[in-house]
Amino acid sequence: MLAAMFTPARRSSPQATAVSRDRGDACPGTLRLHAADDGALARVRLPGGVLTLRQAETLVDVAERLGDGYLHLTSRGNVQVRGLEDGCAGELAQLLDAAGLLPSRGHERVRNIVASPLSGLDGRGELDVRPWLTALDAALCASEAAQALSGRFLFALDDGRGDVAGLGADVTVRATADGGAELGLGTAGEALRVSVEEAPRAALVAAETFLESTPEGRAWRVDELAMSADDVLDAVDRHLTAEGIRHERQLREGRCTDGPPPGAIGAGLSVHVALGRLSAHQWREMTHVASEELRLTPWRGVVLPTHGQHSASLARLTAAGLVTDPHSPWLRVGACIGRPGCAKSHADVRADADEALGAIGPSVLPLYWSGCERRCGHPRGDRVDVVATPGGGYRLSTAVSGQAPRTTSLDAPSRLATALAAITP
Repeated sequence: MLAAMFTPARRSSPQATAVSRDRGDACPGTLRLHAADDGALARVRLPGGVLTLRQAETLVDVAERLGDGYLHLTSRGNVQVRGLEDGCAGELAQLLDAAGLLPSRGHERVRNIVASPLSGLDGRGELDVRPWLTALDAALCASEAAQALSGRFLFALDDGRGDVAGLGADVTVRATADGGAELGLGTAGEALRVSVEEAPRAALVAAETFLESTPEGRAWRVDELAMSADDVLDAVDRHLTAEGIRHERQLREGRCTDGPPPGAIGAGLSVHVALGRLSAHQWREMTHVASEELRLTPWRGVVLPTHGQHSASLARLTAAGLVTDPHSPWLRVGACIGRPGCAKSHADVRADADEALGAIGPSVLPLYWSGCERRCGHPRGDRVDVVATPGGGYRLSTAVSGQAPRTTSLDAPSRLATALAAITP
């Protein structure tokens, strides 16, 4: 899977990059749509990626009635509906609200929470994070201050296995082996230890402290603050004390793991979605297999809690075109929307990625295809960036921690293997 490894910063290091924003972020939601070349786009926040079967049916109904008929997964376990018709915003909001997918109109763009998708299903992890997820989402929606968070601000709830702890969240809560919880801010190398019971409230306090530290929303993410990691932790420390939340400093756990591979896992099944796009048929096949809910993952996959019969269910999902093979090359390939959905894209990157799939060997770095230099949605961690150029073709560049980029050009997807051999060991 394309999970990133997390390397803690030194305690005395400043935050990664101080940024001063002169406008609010333009992240779409369900009430504020984004105009794309293929129609309007709505992004539905799903804390923890969790959907009841009823909510899942509502989303596929929305995609078929109002959109392009597909559901598009994001790198935060959310869903996008594309190709929305003009004038459908009111009906869209009404349908989502009736299904419980719009619990607070003032907070709908800030409910960005990823959580360990296998928590409670496979016997691993230190605790089931579902109570944390429920409590944090409720506290977030009840906080008037939290409405000012950027749509890019991210919470991560890790059950101790280290899967979502490596995703670069702004506030990370991680269960520890000694029965406590670790509260981390951005990429700071130190954390604050809190009790399991206080962890969700502590996470919200950290987010509200961030808002007080960035005048007029000049920063959207914790690592954009013009403060050192120490200063950020000191500020959160003071606010936790004021709220009566007991805590202490400790070094942050650095071990991280990948997301779930496809296949049978404990009391559930895991599938990967090629390029994150699901047809209505594929979506409904998953709801037939799942026992009570779907869990969308930040790796553009879906975990399906089931009642058994894994072999028959996996065969059904494979027949629907979902990735159930843990060795599939699709696990190493991602792409932005490209043409025709994006006016800035120089190529139909998804079609080209599909054509070049056979060149992805097991030893090749993960590839991410982008239609332009913005590289929207690119993953964290080591990879090869395949970026379309204005004059046609692509530029390939390695992005490997601690190494200078190696670059070459590609004039046709069919020649990808040769281009990769020129820049990767």
